[in-house]
Amino acid sequence: MKQESDFLIVTTPTIEGYEIKEVLGVVTGLTARTRGVGGRFVAGLQSLVGGEVSAFTSELEKARGEAMERLATRARHRGANAILGLDLETTEVFQGTVLISATGTAVVVEKL
Repeated sequence: MKQESDFLIVTTPTIEGYEIKEVLGVVTGLTARTRGVGGRFVAGLQSLVGGEVSAFTSELEKARGEAMERLATRARHRGANAILGLDLETTEVFQGTVLISATGTAVVVEKL
């Protein structure tokens, strides 16, 4: 469970110890990322020796955080204090362009 101040984000359909007071609907946060020539060069070198391609991992982690923050911002604008059923997806939309999508259900919850 991710908690920023009093805003909860979970992958589950409920939050133990909380009651769902209102379901506000589906919210989504998106971000698209590309690697520059330098990043592709470094990744190409890393792929020659095998193992993790840290140049891409770092960018994907940043993109994931950005998509989740956009998701939370949209939910807050609707009056939510939590997101249930978080789903993160990564898709290559063009050669070298990756789309990160964060989707969940914006809700108002109250601690029991």
